[in-house]
Amino acid sequence: MKPDLFQAPDYYLLDDLLSEEHKLVRDAARAWVKRDVTPIIEEFAQKAEFPKQLIKGLAEIGGFGPYIPEEYGGAGLDQISYGLIMQEIERGDSGVRSTSSVQSSLVMYPIWKYGNEEQRKKYLPKLATGEFIGCFGLTEPDFGSNPSGMISNFKDMGDHYLLNGAKMWISNAPFADIAVVWAKNEEGRIHGLIVERGMEGFSTPETHNKWSLRASATGELIFDNVKVPKENLLPNKSGLGAPLGCLDSARYGIAWGAIGAAMDCYDTALRYSQERIQFDKPIGATQLQQKKLAEMITEITKAQLLTWRLGVLRNEGRATTAQISMAKRNNVDMALTIARDARQMLGGMGITGEYSIMRHMMNLESVVTYEGTHDIHLLITGMDVTGFAAFK
Repeated sequence: MKPDLFQAPDYYLLDDLLSEEHKLVRDAARAWVKRDVTPIIEEFAQKAEFPKQLIKGLAEIGGFGPYIPEEYGGAGLDQISYGLIMQEIERGDSGVRSTSSVQSSLVMYPIWKYGNEEQRKKYLPKLATGEFIGCFGLTEPDFGSNPSGMISNFKDMGDHYLLNGAKMWISNAPFADIAVVWAKNEEGRIHGLIVERGMEGFSTPETHNKWSLRASATGELIFDNVKVPKENLLPNKSGLGAPLGCLDSARYGIAWGAIGAAMDCYDTALRYSQERIQFDKPIGATQLQQKKLAEMITEITKAQLLTWRLGVLRNEGRATTAQISMAKRNNVDMALTIARDARQMLGGMGITGEYSIMRHMMNLESVVTYEGTHDIHLLITGMDVTGFAAFK
């Protein structure tokens, strides 16, 4: 087991823009990742198994709903703190960050924003401690980038709703206690429903044979005449804007998280370049390798500045969906490019589990696709600047 020697790059002294609370929150998450995540994550990725022993620690560092008010079990932190936690967790592994951000932004967020007081008090404290794990059911087998076409539906049966349909590519599904599910009512209007494990007709088969996010549990949600109590309907927002509002929060977290993966790849490649001797000198002393490293730190720095500014706008309630899309798309693409260049710098060693780079690269192939593909986010920016929708 190799020691975790990670040192975070801060080329433009961005720490000066963070409050003392921001740095305390980040450093606590960083220390936890070094102690509890990196020593075991390669083993769990090789086994294609989620390390459930991390759930307690994720809760303790604020990884579940850090911006949820304290009265509901959250830490009451701001959006930059949330982003920094996601950055540090994804520095460890994208799959572990997926569990954290799904719980925070796709389960706790809609219950907090769209639920009633009874729902908030019933679910949020248990989700904050990790006693409950949640998942988010939007994507369907035939409707990913076009979620408005979903066929999952529910009917009013008088004293309950009857839910039918299926969702796929759902993080946390195989072991989730609850699912926030989006389905159409009899008028075709999209609503959120809280579905609990154990409800008859509700099953969560696991998705196997993944080459990406191997340390994350992915599955399906199957609804076969599931009786959902009427009090489990989220009452305060409906329509496609409701799940998309959750995705804004999650995509914002991804924008920060991708920086963590990029930092880890850069730091690994930098250290390797100083130690690996070829032709009687360290490879870091050659022009080609310096070019790669210089481009990596430049792109990381640009992403840090972009995302910090987005966090300020989120704190002020001024960040737009299109701005969040830009950051998600840019930062994940940046991280994927850095992972690929770092892998090349390590040569054959770069494909082994002795280093984190290949795992990050495989993980990022999912991150660049989920919660809005690379191309869809491009079209969101295009629509925002031109005023024309070009999705079809």
